[in-house]
Amino acid sequence: MSEPATPEPATPATAGRDEPGETVHARNLGRLAATVERLQEEVRRAHATADGRALVEMAKGVLIERLQCGPAEAAQQLTVLAGAANVSELELAADIIDQAARDRLSEVARDFLARVRASDGTGDGAGDVAVARSAAGPVSVRLRTAESGALAAPDSQTVISAVFEHALTPLGAKAAAVWTPGPGSSLLLAGQAGFAAAEAEHWHHVPPGVTTPARQALDRREVVWITSLSEVGMPSIGHRRLSEGGRAAVPAEVNGRMLGVLEICWATPLPPQPPQIERQVRALGELVARTLDSRPSRGPDAGPGGSGAPEAAELIELADGLHDPALVLLPHLGPDGQLIDFRIHHVNARFTDPAGRSRDALTGSLLLETYPMAAEEGGLHEKVEHVHATGEPFRAAGMALPAVVGQVRVPAKADVSITRFGVCVLLVWRQEDDTARLTSLLKHAQRLGRIGGFEENYVTGTVAWNSQLYDLYGLAPAASPVPLEELPSRVHSDDVLDSGRFLRTLYHHRRAASGVFRLLRPDRSVRHVRIVAEPELEQDRRLVAVRGAYQDISAQHWAEVALSATRDQLAHSQEQTAAHNRLARQLQQVIMPTAYNPVDSSDLRIAVRYRPAEDEHLVGGDWYDAIVLPSDRVLVAVGDVAGHGIDAATGMVALRNALRGLAATGAGPGQILSWLNLVTYHFTEQVTATAVCGLFDPAERTFRWARAGHLPPVVVRRDHAHHAEIIKGPLLGAVQDAEYAEGQLRLEADDVLILYTDGLIERRDRSLQETLDHLLTLARKPAGTLDQRLDHLLTHSGADTDDDTCIVGIHVK
Repeated sequence: MSEPATPEPATPATAGRDEPGETVHARNLGRLAATVERLQEEVRRAHATADGRALVEMAKGVLIERLQCGPAEAAQQLTVLAGAANVSELELAADIIDQAARDRLSEVARDFLARVRASDGTGDGAGDVAVARSAAGPVSVRLRTAESGALAAPDSQTVISAVFEHALTPLGAKAAAVWTPGPGSSLLLAGQAGFAAAEAEHWHHVPPGVTTPARQALDRREVVWITSLSEVGMPSIGHRRLSEGGRAAVPAEVNGRMLGVLEICWATPLPPQPPQIERQVRALGELVARTLDSRPSRGPDAGPGGSGAPEAAELIELADGLHDPALVLLPHLGPDGQLIDFRIHHVNARFTDPAGRSRDALTGSLLLETYPMAAEEGGLHEKVEHVHATGEPFRAAGMALPAVVGQVRVPAKADVSITRFGVCVLLVWRQEDDTARLTSLLKHAQRLGRIGGFEENYVTGTVAWNSQLYDLYGLAPAASPVPLEELPSRVHSDDVLDSGRFLRTLYHHRRAASGVFRLLRPDRSVRHVRIVAEPELEQDRRLVAVRGAYQDISAQHWAEVALSATRDQLAHSQEQTAAHNRLARQLQQVIMPTAYNPVDSSDLRIAVRYRPAEDEHLVGGDWYDAIVLPSDRVLVAVGDVAGHGIDAATGMVALRNALRGLAATGAGPGQILSWLNLVTYHFTEQVTATAVCGLFDPAERTFRWARAGHLPPVVVRRDHAHHAEIIKGPLLGAVQDAEYAEGQLRLEADDVLILYTDGLIERRDRSLQETLDHLLTLARKPAGTLDQRLDHLLTHSGADTDDDTCIVGIHVK
């Protein structure tokens, strides 16, 4: 099969001949396209001429009203004024309408005119005005042309087309859409321009929960500017073709009501816009809102019985047919047209005012004047205003509705429903009455008390349980209730007889009964329950029904068991502690008797005082010792083992006996404490202690001493008392290798040396230095004998810790 011949290209010599069929067809299509384009251009010019003619006619109407002239004279005046100002009649017509309207569009035009004058900087002469008018004219003409086209449009689609063609295209916009609130926080596409029909059909409805620029503008009630739609990742109409472009979502609001959103789309990212563009965009949003609002709005001065809202009559009939209290509210606008409150237009017969006011007194009043507490943040007035603005219904259960009665705040709660109908708002609330409140209280009490109620009707044979009882039995809510007669088969085997007696009391003797049983659940767990039931009888004592309740007392039962065990354990611990304390006291009394035979010789006298703690559990480890060594020197020592009880007492015994053995070696006090530290560190159960050890030499009347973390001795000479100079010496048992320095005191005749433990001076409310100074004050007071001096110290020491106390006094003769 041969291939088709390729047609040769036309040459100048063959240009006038008949061309092939495909070439002729292409030429005819080009001619048809040119014809269509020419007709479309003629239609656009016709529309522009018609819109311009509408502005000129509106300006003529203004001149007729202002100059009190006829139509012909008004047309002549318009031509003369345009020529004098060196502007077109269309621009002058837009300027006249701006001056007469004084609305948002005229504010935009005037603002633009003022900026042109300021930037020119040449004054307010005629030339400046002409330049300004020529610059501001297109803005005003554009906005007024868009307004006239929108107001004359029969539907929302025509409205957005006019606004897009005359006002948005000059701003560089590539598409625009108008959204209106739908049911359940959805959005409906009311009109669009610049988008394909298929895309508009796809986006005709935006379901609730989808965040779009229009949804944000509706929720925030302010203009939302988006630099690039792809950057925020937000879906919307045209998000594929215009994904890199910017968006502006402008609320369409009239008198506080959000009627829709104007969404403007650009093909390129949108930089921050100057204030004049922002004001133009807001003016266009207001223009779209006025065209969407087909119903006349209620003015600020309309009375409660006014007919400013035609739908109010139908809404009143609806409110009167409700079984709940209802109010019909109308917006109350201020002189500037802004919403300031809501007027109570109608009160249905079911409504009861918390303050006791009549329906007639409420009708016609303002909501905030009648219920001032509604102005609280998140309160009723805020919810009503939001519903009126967005059209989204509001539902809430248990909303706080406080009222003021006689200047007293009265709290109240109610289930609230708020719905917008046109410009009207229907407010329905159902207050919680006493019955509902008590029912709710009973449910909470049953839940907290783990109580399940039941009723068995022997006439109908039905058994009714509440939800708590299903949980107590471990059954699903859809399971069949268990009759009370089956109780013996549901309890522990040890409780079968008791449950039988419970049922006989109830059914046979027809008396109220109660009992505690162990209920076995299907999952083999056990619940301790208390059951209380009573029969309902007819006059002939025929059983009609049985009502009662179960209470889960498992937690109480196990708490009692744990408490009983804790009590037993506590009693055992107390007995052991008391035994240890008695043993410690006995051991202390054996080693440290309170009555001590003093050492009395020709050179010195030694007296001792020991005061044990009053509480047995505070038996401590204070100890003392005073003996004459084979070398005729006298060993004097006091010490204090850390802690209380049997451990402290046994530690005291170990250290005291070890000290006596070490002193027999003839070593000095520093060496004795070094060896005693090794004994404490290695041969006791983590015992630590303080001590002072001294050797008195009668021949030289010197007292060599060493200390292990203990307070130094007190030297009393005539009417003066002072502490011996502190020397180095760590605690016994703190470190393995410790060195103890020695000090030496030369005593004179009639000197007194006092060694003591901290139980003599400790106070909770004073510092250590204060108590030491107080001890010196007591020690320097004159005393007849050494015993009297020690007794005076014990009596007036002022210690308040109830600790053991040891005092050893040495009087040099």
